[in-house]
Amino acid sequence: MKFVIIGWDGPEGQNKRPIHRPPHLERLKKLQDQGKLICAGPFADQAGSLIIIETDSLAEAEAFAREDPYVVEGIFERIEVHPFKQVLPE
Repeated sequence: MKFVIIGWDGPEGQNKRPIHRPPHLERLKKLQDQGKLICAGPFADQAGSLIIIETDSLAEAEAFAREDPYVVEGIFERIEVHPFKQVLPE
């Protein structure tokens, strides 16, 4: 099942991103290597980031989000995890 993770940046998010970006991307790369990363990237308006992943359960997606370096290090002040039904592309 697919899940959308939205991370909303806190006040220091943009300043902290460069410091914690390598472990954040390394973690996403591992998920990509497993075929579970659909897409990921920051919002162009610097409000936060979007990650779409495939996992077996909502609990697994929430755990992945909570353990992300951007959450642990305070870049994201708030995260949302939602089940996602992809319609297109097929």
